[in-house]
Amino acid sequence: METILYNFIMLVSRIHTYFLTWNDSIENSFTDKELHFIIVGAFGIGLILVLHPIFLWLSRTGHTMVISFFYVFTVILVLTFAIEIGQGYTGTGVMDFDDAKNGIQGFIAFFIVFLVIRGIIHLIMRAVGARDKGNPRHEEFF
Repeated sequence: METILYNFIMLVSRIHTYFLTWNDSIENSFTDKELHFIIVGAFGIGLILVLHPIFLWLSRTGHTMVISFFYVFTVILVLTFAIEIGQGYTGTGVMDFDDAKNGIQGFIAFFIVFLVIRGIIHLIMRAVGARDKGNPRHEEFF
């Protein structure tokens, strides 16, 4: 996990350096804030164009739990790193990469336990015939 996050940070750093180099080479240089506006905005729209069709397909095929996982995992990533950055900035704790890594691993471990419990409940419901088998878009909480 640590290697994956480190490689991601290094990739973002290389991309950042590329855009700074590109910006320095053009005649009409953008400010840092303008670059963030353009790049983050374009990246966000790119993600929408890629992820929206995937999420539509997942929704149509009854895989809404996958959508929920992606959303919650994204929130957990942002929240975990925000907590660590906040601790470092305010001095209320130590900004430690391992804390962030352990928090993310905790969510994944809890989610796996949740999936096992959910699977058992679904098996029991199927055994007693309680699931709506005629509707592939059957929305369920658990």
